[in-house]
Amino acid sequence: MDISLINIGFGNIISASRIVAIVSPESAPIKRIVQEARDNERLIDATYGRRTRAVLVMDSDHVVLSSVQPETITHRILVEDDPKEMARASRAEMNRNTKGKDEVE
Repeated sequence: MDISLINIGFGNIISASRIVAIVSPESAPIKRIVQEARDNERLIDATYGRRTRAVLVMDSDHVVLSSVQPETITHRILVEDDPKEMARASRAEMNRNTKGKDEVE
């Protein structure tokens, strides 16, 4: 069984295969979904008190709040699924970390 885990911020990890939707929390329908999940004790708040930037709807009807942008979570899922993309992301990260080290101020 292949389980893909994804970091949703602050070391909180969920199963990527159980995610139904990753949405922004601003719209009224999503706010209603979050409130309904809170009322029915199906809400998992993984924001550590930070601003909610993504709402993850799970196949178990649980709703997870994250302080990471939906685009970032989506990128993490796509990179996990594609080894070529993972290598590309690693190279880009290495380039960002070494950029400017050879420059003299």
